[in-house]
Amino acid sequence: MEDTVHDFCPNGPHGWSFAAKPPKNARDRIMSAASYLFCNHGFAATGVDTIIARAETAKATLYHHFSSKEELIAAVLQAEGETWRAWFFGRLAEVQGPARTRLLAVFDVLHEWFSDPGFYGCPFINAVAEFDTGNDAVRRAAEAHKEHLVTWLKAQAIEMKAPDIIDTARSFAVLIDGAIVAAQHTRDPSFAYTAQRMADGYLRSIGKAG
Repeated sequence: MEDTVHDFCPNGPHGWSFAAKPPKNARDRIMSAASYLFCNHGFAATGVDTIIARAETAKATLYHHFSSKEELIAAVLQAEGETWRAWFFGRLAEVQGPARTRLLAVFDVLHEWFSDPGFYGCPFINAVAEFDTGNDAVRRAAEAHKEHLVTWLKAQAIEMKAPDIIDTARSFAVLIDGAIVAAQHTRDPSFAYTAQRMADGYLRSIGKAG
């Protein structure tokens, strides 16, 4: 049976996941299948045979593009990270107002993500939790992804003249990660608004209520 785009990752029109994009070639089809399976069923639990069955391709084709399952995991994480960041920062770029408004809008965007039927959590959080922290490839991928977010958070903190730029960025990063994990475990998107209220309280506590 032929898989459709929404079979790969039923996340609607938002485009936050690489797996939702129509595959352009055999490599993309393998990565789309792997992404869906890794993110929904786990990295270790998903075997190569399961991936090639979903992608409807031959094992030789998979190994033509990826020398190992580990290389495929790294490619999927990179693609998922790039796709999600383009969507996430694109949504935030639409927000009108000062830095404080943009910071709090982070949680409105997260709520949109959490409300999607295809939401499966953050693949980087999932990967780090599943693999030994000594897995350098996974750890480096997760750190690089988080650095994009922290850099954006620091820029907002600088613009609003927060007294401690690093603490503000780290505090928001903790609230974001916590909301993601809570929403994934409970299937309750309102954790985004719980985190938003905590973020608002934090901003008030540092005297930047605007």
